Amino acid sequence: MEDCKEFFRTLYTYIYILGTYLKPHVALLNGITMGGGAGVSIPGMFRVATNKTVFATSETLIGFQPDAGTSFLLSHLPGHLGEYLGLTGEKLNAAEIISCGLATHYAHSSKLALIEEQLGKLDTDDPSVIETSLEKYSDLVYLDNISVLHRIEILDKCFSHDTVEEIIDALESETSKTNDAWCISTLRRLKEASPLGLKVSLKSGVRARMVDKDLAPKWNPPSLEQVSKDMVEHYFSPLSKSELDLKLPTELQEAFT
Repeated sequence: MEDCKEFFRTLYTYIYILGTYLKPHVALLNGITMGGGAGVSIPGMFRVATNKTVFATSETLIGFQPDAGTSFLLSHLPGHLGEYLGLTGEKLNAAEIISCGLATHYAHSSKLALIEEQLGKLDTDDPSVIETSLEKYSDLVYLDNISVLHRIEILDKCFSHDTVEEIIDALESETSKTNDAWCISTLRRLKEASPLGLKVSLKSGVRARMVDKDLAPKWNPPSLEQVSKDMVEHYFSPLSKSELDLKLPTELQEAFT
């Protein structure tokens, strides 16, 4: 347990330092960008997505919640897109993460070696120079017709509510009126996720998805109706005296020298 705590303490401190780092740095999002991978890359000033980029916060599917700083990132997305992504774990591609601001540039993965070579020749921390260098190899990319970002209006309507129960009610109402495939799919994803994980047990979800792989987690409690307010509040309560709170280096203006 202590090793686990130390791992997360180190990871979260590192992510905080990256997020407050004054020097510009470039993250190449060439593949799966989830969990800690998203946490250490998206705080960068420049984030280059590629044709291989997949972003998601799928922690509720294993009974967890978006971690490694992604809850902060989700809270800054337009409208109620953050609530939708955090609760459903839906995946976004390169065009989508650029559109919502999680990435700043797009380049085909075949150009990454050229980008790295060009950046390696720079002897500056001037963001405008780095921007110009990245633009040389950047391409335009467009949203697919089926992208969830084309559904922002109905997404905001359903996910603007204060509780998960109200969100589900709104989706069910839309489904009954329109039989919309997106609403049906979203409802299914919410009902597959951990009820407690949706409102704020990790072990059951990890077993079902990563160990036994039977995709049949036994959530405790098993339904949203059985998740009490006290259960949720427990995750936001102060730590006991025997637990060490995470101390972030907030006094440092420049973390690295």
